[in-house]
Amino acid sequence: MITGPEALWRKFDTRLAARDVPPEERAGYRKWLRYYLDFCHKYGHPYASAGSLPPFLSKLASKRQTVSKRRQAEAAVRLYHGMLGESADGGETSDPRQVPAREIREESPSREVCASHSPCRPAASEGGASWRDQFAALTNTIKLRHYSPKTLKTYTMWVRKFQRFTKSKAPGSLSTDDVKAFLTDLAVHKGVAASTQDQAFNALLFFFRHALGREFGKVDGVVRAKRKKYIPVVLSREEIDRIIGFLEPPFDLVVKLLFGCGLRISECLDLRVGCFNLDAGVLTIHDGKGMKDRTVPLPRTLLPDIHARLRELAALHQEDLERGYAGVFLPSQLEKKYKNGPKEFIWQWFFPARRLTHVVRDDEYRRYHIQPSHVNKALRAAVKQAAIPKRVSPHTFRHSFASHLLRADYDIRRIRELLGHSDVRTTMIYTHTVPSRTIKEAKSPLDF
Repeated sequence: MITGPEALWRKFDTRLAARDVPPEERAGYRKWLRYYLDFCHKYGHPYASAGSLPPFLSKLASKRQTVSKRRQAEAAVRLYHGMLGESADGGETSDPRQVPAREIREESPSREVCASHSPCRPAASEGGASWRDQFAALTNTIKLRHYSPKTLKTYTMWVRKFQRFTKSKAPGSLSTDDVKAFLTDLAVHKGVAASTQDQAFNALLFFFRHALGREFGKVDGVVRAKRKKYIPVVLSREEIDRIIGFLEPPFDLVVKLLFGCGLRISECLDLRVGCFNLDAGVLTIHDGKGMKDRTVPLPRTLLPDIHARLRELAALHQEDLERGYAGVFLPSQLEKKYKNGPKEFIWQWFFPARRLTHVVRDDEYRRYHIQPSHVNKALRAAVKQAAIPKRVSPHTFRHSFASHLLRADYDIRRIRELLGHSDVRTTMIYTHTVPSRTIKEAKSPLDF
């Protein structure tokens, strides 16, 4: 977080005293002004413009700050803007942009806002522009293509980092050289992994094409992060059974489905009652990674657990209806198509959250599914109790699903279909998790 020079705070304290702000509240006023300066620096808003105040207050509201705190923040910023008006008449400057870069520092003492910190960083004098329209275009394009919310969050995060790196350079003047410098900085100064650098590259490629409306250009001369060979962690059947033994419902059934069907954690928690075809023994995964649907066979050993779970869900659903709740959240625009869908049993979550979610906008209560963090917490405790000396996450059971099938001599193309991979080369990684059965001794086929 950036802070202004000491002269700014002395003048601000003088103004607080002149406005008879109680001494016990002045620290809060100073805090909100620091937050405002950091907000403008981070998102490219002009410090001196009154137009920067509404988005700042909206940001505080999104962070669930109380009304009283938002009012105090607004009062602090308005006092600051009043100081800028006095400075324009010949007084002492209070605009951080007009202070020498050496006097404006982030809270981390090792880094200056000054662009001379890194040879890869562009000059600060090029910045100060707003990217609001470009971020809106990025958001609209991602939603138009029905990409997942995680993709929107990740791409926005990388574009924010790129904006800070270029010091909010005017979007129209961004070039491939800026991208090269940013990607090189990630590898050289940040030490990111190769996959992280690739993710940043893809985000900026999408940003240039769909938000800036021009081709990316050829990116050469970028220092590439070193790529290492990744071999996933795989559990034995005995280890999996030990972990499940220490899990309480419904987390034991979550892990059984992760391993028994090769699901991603998001796919598992997104399951609804209508996804289960118990007569055919088939589970349908809707809107998996890449917005792809697929089916997988249900483990026969899980059928009794699933039947019992459905009975529990039916009782919970009836209680919710009697309490007058508004139903579950439906994906995309399905709720407009199926008006009664949120209250129908087939749309209910297979792993619903224990508590209802209050939707403030509509003043109603809805049911969501359990959070991945809850599964992670329960899984960490179970792995610790089971004394498994491996790094285990929910995705480990998906790796184990593929590896166990491969060890049982299942065709790798069939495994690819069950996992929902687009390319069999992605599935080939599991060949490193099973022992090779190749006979290495050279022998003529005539002697077989």
